[in-house]
Amino acid sequence: MPDYSEDYLLDKKVRIFQPDDGYRASVDAVFLSALVGRAAPGERILDVGSGTGAISLCLAHRFPDCQITGLELQPRLAELSNLSAAANGFANLRYLNRDIRRPLPEIENGSFHHVITNPPYSGGEMPSPNPSKAAAHDFKQFDLPSWIGFCLKKIRPQGYFYIINRAEAVDDILFCLHGKAGGATIVPLYSKAGQPAKRVLIRARKDAKSPARIMPGLVVHSIEGGYSQAAEKILRRAEPLLND
Repeated sequence: MPDYSEDYLLDKKVRIFQPDDGYRASVDAVFLSALVGRAAPGERILDVGSGTGAISLCLAHRFPDCQITGLELQPRLAELSNLSAAANGFANLRYLNRDIRRPLPEIENGSFHHVITNPPYSGGEMPSPNPSKAAAHDFKQFDLPSWIGFCLKKIRPQGYFYIINRAEAVDDILFCLHGKAGGATIVPLYSKAGQPAKRVLIRARKDAKSPARIMPGLVVHSIEGGYSQAAEKILRRAEPLLND
């Protein structure tokens, strides 16, 4: 029997294969993919730390004329992601089993219009006893500034960078972007209205000089239960998070 399940994203428009016992994508991945508002035909997108491929699968659905590459450290996750891409007929999407701490000659600096990432961010919690989950959530011999630095090197001038992380990491992320990417748009993610944000989405443009701005944010769950209307538009209708 297979050791993975077949799941769905975007109201069953996208199929995704995920390990039964290991790292599995959350709705955070879909919200992050929605931060990419526009991508022109022929543009190149890089998903760094692609996991089970949820981010780039959503992007391949929305932007079928873009060339999308995922980089994933865990070979099993990269293998399942390629199976997912094939099952959806996404010929524009490929996943590479790579360690971004090593030289990657096929991933040239300054060659991507968009670089998107959901890096490990355990926040100091005890690591999971599951090796796949621990590898996906915890930095080992690699820190957030180095991760962001790798991403920024791969972006073309005036290209875009997208990241999701813990809300308390905003200072660190903006420090890493200073002098390299500007015009940061910060979108807090609130589990429910009136609660502090636990996650934050950030989009920035390489070499831009414009100031940062903080958006009203996205409330994920309604008071009555279930997802909010704003979250449903993203999770089911594949609508972008921002209208700019």
